[in-house]
Amino acid sequence: MRWPTRFSGLFSAALVMVVVLSPSLQSFPPAEAIRSSQLDGLPLPLPLPIGGGGGRHAFRRAPEFRNAAECGGGSGGDGGGVCDESLVHIAITLDEEYLRGSVAAVHSVLRYARCPEDVFFHFLVASDPARLEALVRSAFPRLRCKLYFFDPERVRSLISSSVRQALEQPLNYARNYLPDLLEPCVRRVVYLDSDLVLVDDVAKLWRTDLAGRAVGAPEYCRANFTKYFTPRFWSDPSLASTFSSSPHPHRRGPSCYFNTGVMVLDLDRWRRRGYTRRIERWMEVAERSAHSTSWVAAALPAGVRGARGPIDHRWNQHGLGGDNVLGSCRDLHAGPVSLLHWSGSGKPWARIDALRPCPLDSLWSPFDLYLHSAPSPSPLLLLLLTAYSR
Repeated sequence: MRWPTRFSGLFSAALVMVVVLSPSLQSFPPAEAIRSSQLDGLPLPLPLPIGGGGGRHAFRRAPEFRNAAECGGGSGGDGGGVCDESLVHIAITLDEEYLRGSVAAVHSVLRYARCPEDVFFHFLVASDPARLEALVRSAFPRLRCKLYFFDPERVRSLISSSVRQALEQPLNYARNYLPDLLEPCVRRVVYLDSDLVLVDDVAKLWRTDLAGRAVGAPEYCRANFTKYFTPRFWSDPSLASTFSSSPHPHRRGPSCYFNTGVMVLDLDRWRRRGYTRRIERWMEVAERSAHSTSWVAAALPAGVRGARGPIDHRWNQHGLGGDNVLGSCRDLHAGPVSLLHWSGSGKPWARIDALRPCPLDSLWSPFDLYLHSAPSPSPLLLLLLTAYSR
């Protein structure tokens, strides 16, 4: 029976709404971006229809998020200024399958940013850029953003046909090429997956001290990669040592791993050290040696081994997607929360539309701007979110 798990998740959702979203209880100050209305941006019962450019996506318009007084006036929507040193740079992919999640992620970043007009979004696309940009701008008319085309052929030969469909999409690997795609003047960027929302000011994550490393991400140690590769792979000490914390490089052992859905990247250092090519070499090795669909998760961490610095786990409460096939829901990890990540095969928008949401999906739905989304959140959730935004 799954009801005990769902009850536990429901309790966690209620708890996180009180602890995470209540400014009087959390250990960090709430974002205080000035907004045009206390209720602006929340999915209201009668959304304003806006142009969607056809297709199966259309989004309601988000409120205009304004900078707090100490941030300056901002210049959102001017279409330029990517080299402005005061900007916080965010990179997210855009595609048809995950567009709804990407829009929700952008919405959450803006809602909790103290200086939302100083956030610049770099959108990575592999097809239909004009339509995708029109859809994003229909929800965020003044958004500071730019689209970058990623050629799928660049990685198609490196992707094994054995991986699950979501990981087989070339755009999933665009994050590895951010130093090449973005302007040289962009020296640091926060990469975010499309299946997450922030409940804290992204500038705090942006300002993380990387201690001279190229990559910052929450680390999870004592991970066991044994099942990801074949015995032939593990018999080669030069390869096996990459995933071992053992002082003996020929021995397999637990290692530290990071989820690549949330990263702070020092692009200058990445470019100088050539980490993109290192990752490509690992993808080539993994394609030959892997016997699991999970090898993809190891390629980027392997390629930047020794170049990453740890970030507080509050910035990636991952694994909330659970498993749609098994119908399982996940609970929150212990500790404070600044970012909720629905990694895994289950996505909140799919479960909400199927009328089979997991309890924690209620924490994603307030950021959903999809025009035909499920009914608005409960009055309690609206009140909690409104109180937090004040």
